[in-house]
Amino acid sequence: MTKVIGKIDGQDVTAITLTGQTGVTAKVLTWGARLAELWVPDRDGVYADIVLGHDSAADWQATPAYFGATCGRFANRIAGGRFLLDGQAVQLDCNEGANHLHGGRAGFDRKHWSIVAQGADHVTLAASSPAGEMGYPGSLRMTCRYRLDNKDRLWIEMEARTDAPTLVNLVNHAYFNMAGQGSGQVMGQELRLWADAVTPVGPGRIPSGKVAPVAGSAFDFLALRAIGAALPDETGFDHNFCLSAPSEPAAGEALRPCALAVDPESGRRMKLWTNMPGIQFYTAGHLADGLPGKDGAIYGPFAGFALETQRWPDAPNHPGFPSARLDPGETYRHVMLFSFAPES
Repeated sequence: MTKVIGKIDGQDVTAITLTGQTGVTAKVLTWGARLAELWVPDRDGVYADIVLGHDSAADWQATPAYFGATCGRFANRIAGGRFLLDGQAVQLDCNEGANHLHGGRAGFDRKHWSIVAQGADHVTLAASSPAGEMGYPGSLRMTCRYRLDNKDRLWIEMEARTDAPTLVNLVNHAYFNMAGQGSGQVMGQELRLWADAVTPVGPGRIPSGKVAPVAGSAFDFLALRAIGAALPDETGFDHNFCLSAPSEPAAGEALRPCALAVDPESGRRMKLWTNMPGIQFYTAGHLADGLPGKDGAIYGPFAGFALETQRWPDAPNHPGFPSARLDPGETYRHVMLFSFAPES
């Protein structure tokens, strides 16, 4: 089902509702290829929308957050917006102080994506990025496919191709609240991460280049624990965790488990698999108080958390980090798989 919810810059913003086999539903927007709603059950079969967002096109355009968006061309941060590619200096748009974040001020989250295929349980969106946009070399063609499979698992599949060497690191930036969007802070909800190391950061949340073990630290989510049980600072988490679980075959994809999120009160839970080497765990400590959300909800700091599977931040400036380079003839492919079996 599709519905136009308004216009941004004179173009229609369309919402596409995907329906699963047993009641799980998702709503996707053409503005930023966003996950705008995700309804999943608790242990009693009560459904709630577990992603933060807005109701109107005007609020989606005005939001200072990246709620549900497909971010790129390089999501997360690049120090100074600078890197070398084949010996040539590249300067990107700097939209977070002196650094580049989530593709710049006109990143993929600000694009109108077109619908190229859809059905009751799936939609594929497409967009393009010309050479030089936000400073990036090479033109890019990208797709983002959302689908609910016959087990009511949500797949997000992002692909891109280029005509010249460039960087690509797309992420989905949904903010989750397992008790339901607008239900308050998430610090009492529980998380496990299949990550035995983290990339420490310095000023501007730029990685130092080191890789540090998480064991015994505030970053230790190797066992399920409350998100707020230990924090690195008063703003919470906004860090890249290095995934350590081996990949396993899942419906033809080599995916590794990376996160499990649980709301102990409702029993609502979500498990995530990916083919990426890292995951940015962000507890939304910088969300503004009084931010208008969906259905009259008001958001503030810690109203949700993001689980952004990714290449590691500032990768082009750290030769030891997994590469984000894409060359002509190659296909960038990023897969996320979510399951929602409630805790009994």
